[in-house]
Amino acid sequence: MYLVKPDWKADKERAKLALLANKNIAKIFIKASKMDKYEQNKIKDYKYWSVYAHENQSYLGRCVISCRRENASDLSEATTEEILEFLQIIQDLKNALQKAFQADWFNYSFLGNEWRHLHCHLVPRYQTERTFESVIFKDQLWGHNWKTDHNFQTADELRQKIKQAMQKALG
Repeated sequence: MYLVKPDWKADKERAKLALLANKNIAKIFIKASKMDKYEQNKIKDYKYWSVYAHENQSYLGRCVISCRRENASDLSEATTEEILEFLQIIQDLKNALQKAFQADWFNYSFLGNEWRHLHCHLVPRYQTERTFESVIFKDQLWGHNWKTDHNFQTADELRQKIKQAMQKALG
């Protein structure tokens, strides 16, 4: 027998709210952790964009160019100033990647499937294999659409050296 009749429905709602709050807190921590990782990989800030070394370097020198405007979500909504600066950035990166790693071709992808924010994947392509810091990079899909090799593990130290080589080539 209960001294006070339990309100199971209200308790269930409180439990749902607590669980939701914990999930949201976890999401915030995960997002902060990812942003810390991105910040470690930052190559350069521009006025409207930031350039990062992608965490997976199966394509040597792969970058993410992210719009700095908080609510930017789609290329069609970019301002004229953002577009003009973006064009300068891809020219800068193209020159830097050719200088640092002798990239043969470039692919540019605006996907937004996992991260709903305006960003571009700049993927350098290589007709022949490259060696950097004693690691061999081979573009297995040369002449075809690029695809992330999720089995390729990029050590933090290697990614930092790639980032530094790109920063040096950018000047």
